[in-house]
Amino acid sequence: MFPRAGRRATVPFVGFAEAFVLGALRSAGVPMQRIRPAVAKLSAEIGLEHALVSRRVYTDGAEVIFDYAESSGDEALFTVVKTGQQHFTEVIRDSLERITYGDDGWAERLRLPAYARAEVTVDPRQAFGQALVVHGGARVEDLVDRFQAGDGFAEIADDFGVPAEEVEDVIRVALRLAA
Repeated sequence: MFPRAGRRATVPFVGFAEAFVLGALRSAGVPMQRIRPAVAKLSAEIGLEHALVSRRVYTDGAEVIFDYAESSGDEALFTVVKTGQQHFTEVIRDSLERITYGDDGWAERLRLPAYARAEVTVDPRQAFGQALVVHGGARVEDLVDRFQAGDGFAEIADDFGVPAEEVEDVIRVALRLAA
């Protein structure tokens, strides 16, 4: 069902985070024809590589918006990258709330949205960036492996210190993704 260790493709955290943000922007209604030029413009104008994983990127549901406040001195100023139209913080809808940013302003942890009950995060500083269940700290892969070996939800929950309903949620998502 799942590839064995050593045969998996790996993606650097920054690439995974960029894909996550791209998905969040698309879910918020921002079309690709607005995202591509915005990212290109940020890269060309201010040399911001990996702009999508910067805390300074937002969306209002239609455009990619960048916080130019650090360079302008105006703490409330946001600008539509493509048009230069200015917005203020109270009109910005933050669709990227599942991202935790570090002190340097870059994404450092993602909370995955697929789970209904379990809080599952990806953090490159923990478990080599593999998905972890917050309550108990178990790797998603370990829970799934135990279930596939025939263990029940309660037994897995007891062994890993993860609430049984979260184990069940993790297994359901894993099986749905594998299908």
